[in-house]
Amino acid sequence: MRRTSIDRRGLLAVSLLVVLGGCSASKDSVLPHGDSTMLDIWNQETDGGAGGSQASRRLLDARQSLRRPLTSTDISREPNVASAYTRSAAIEIYRQFHRLPNPDLVMYVFPHLAGTDPVPVPGYTTVFPLYQRVQYAMPGERVEDY
Repeated sequence: MRRTSIDRRGLLAVSLLVVLGGCSASKDSVLPHGDSTMLDIWNQETDGGAGGSQASRRLLDARQSLRRPLTSTDISREPNVASAYTRSAAIEIYRQFHRLPNPDLVMYVFPHLAGTDPVPVPGYTTVFPLYQRVQYAMPGERVEDY
């Protein structure tokens, strides 16, 4: 019976040639470099911070056309807009995130024997919350008091 799959030794030899072929390349052939330094490349791409190139001038003009001065209505509306999210004593007192109701469950544990040596435990009553964690409502989700 003849094997139709590739011989393991042949596969090993091919993979070894691929690995060794990758190690034979030099740094200069993979990453060639010229005479320019990083500072030269930076100055060439960013115009050295001078802002004198045509592309940077067009970008600055486009930004200036999008800017507009504040009108008197914008100035008068500004304190009201900021007060919606600015912290103050009044906002700190007012709770934005109300707690959702988490009713207490009262459970009676009957007298029983506990442990490896049966020890009698008298009956008792315990209280625990229905939900494991305290849940909070999003602002405006619940408005009634609990």
